[in-house]
Amino acid sequence: MDPQITKIIISAVFVFVIYPIVQLATNKLVINVAKLNLYSENRAKIIKKMLNIVILFVLITILISLWGVETKNIIVAISSVFAVIGVAFFAQWSILSNVTAGIVVYFFLNLKIGDYIKILDKDFPLEVMIVDMKAFYIFLETDEGEKIVYPNNLILQKGISLCKKEKVD
Repeated sequence: MDPQITKIIISAVFVFVIYPIVQLATNKLVINVAKLNLYSENRAKIIKKMLNIVILFVLITILISLWGVETKNIIVAISSVFAVIGVAFFAQWSILSNVTAGIVVYFFLNLKIGDYIKILDKDFPLEVMIVDMKAFYIFLETDEGEKIVYPNNLILQKGISLCKKEKVD
């Protein structure tokens, strides 16, 4: 058998063996963070999906480089894909920043459903309860029952503080 074909087969098998292991480890990490911070199961599912897509993308890139495709060609292909994505999302750039902020909020801010937070905005200060947390937005509710959809990237941009308050029904 041709040594080049053998190299391709071995590297493909290696990557396909590594992917489930890395995916399992990442999923366990997300689940442990969810249990530690008392996050909802749905929120953990969203983060797992986003991280699994990133892992798959990285492993495919590694596989292509192991197959001997020149780095210059890989960079051209990846930059072309990102150019198309960039043009497609030009008007919606905030989608990507909200997804990234959603991951950062999940791992580094101890916010969970039912928490009261104060958003420290000079023009529009808010004291609200977190009702739900998604990949793009956090759903909030004021004491008066007003529902607010707040983008994840604004949670990182604005100062917030946790309030020691219980919801009164």
